[in-house]
Amino acid sequence: MADSVKLLDAPAAHTRVAPISTPASSKSKKVHYPFWFGGSASCFAAAVTHPLDLVKVRLQTRAPDAPRTMVGTFGHILRHNGFTGLYNGLSAALLRQITYSTTRFGIYEELKSRVAKPSADSSSTSPGFLTLLGIACTSGFIGGFVGNPADVLNVRMQSDAALPPAQRRNYRHAFHGLTQMIKTEGVTSLFRGVWPNSTRAILMTASQLTSYDIFKRLCIEKVGMSDNVGTHFTASFLAGFVATTVCSPVDVIKTRIMSASAAESRGQSIVSLLRDICRKEGLGWTFRGWVPSFIRLGPHTIATFIFLEEHKKLYRRLKGI
Repeated sequence: MADSVKLLDAPAAHTRVAPISTPASSKSKKVHYPFWFGGSASCFAAAVTHPLDLVKVRLQTRAPDAPRTMVGTFGHILRHNGFTGLYNGLSAALLRQITYSTTRFGIYEELKSRVAKPSADSSSTSPGFLTLLGIACTSGFIGGFVGNPADVLNVRMQSDAALPPAQRRNYRHAFHGLTQMIKTEGVTSLFRGVWPNSTRAILMTASQLTSYDIFKRLCIEKVGMSDNVGTHFTASFLAGFVATTVCSPVDVIKTRIMSASAAESRGQSIVSLLRDICRKEGLGWTFRGWVPSFIRLGPHTIATFIFLEEHKKLYRRLKGI
């Protein structure tokens, strides 16, 4: 009997050891996500928040007799352009996310995974704040440059209906707009405002992606929250608030430059534009459209990171990780 018990216990002990070693080996495995996940998540988010982005652009470029409030601008668009008017320029917005967001998210995640250090109890340890900041600035600059043509189109198509009929460009969709810009204004028109746009992209990526990673880490390590949708929502909401505040002044300048025609912008530097704006509008211009910017960027940031985390969760599930 004693021998039979030993024979029965031996396999049982063996089967208890095997499952323990398997997760340990898989846990040390670094997960490498596809480059395009950030762009895909941003496209889903843009489709949800586009009307808010449209209102933000209209407020930043409004004429003196145009509505001054977000609600008034919504009402004006609905009265004059109908419900579909809230989605003017959607094709350009999606093209912008495909180029700009795919680039900045992809480079950020790639560099972050490369500098992450292996840890004994987990797959890797997250880089420090300054490292994340440097990675974000680099990926933001490249993303801003790559996405500039689509960003110019996005601003123009969103503000087009607010212009007098004689001044409207009437781009039918993003690719029609690209060809018209090249045909009538030259290739250089695709990179109008590229420096303020790249500056904004640096600030946006640094404040949005870095702060999200930091807030998420604080929620899990300091507050004791789990890595779930609630944590992703909290971290992305706070990241959206930080990003809106940091980017507001540059966002206004970028929108003004991109919405201007070639004749209006000829010979005018950013310094002279700043001087004119400050003389006419005071320092209040720096946060013009902040409320609609946050109402747009807050949900957009939340939706982007939740979609991104769900992309990653589904990828791990499909790969059996």
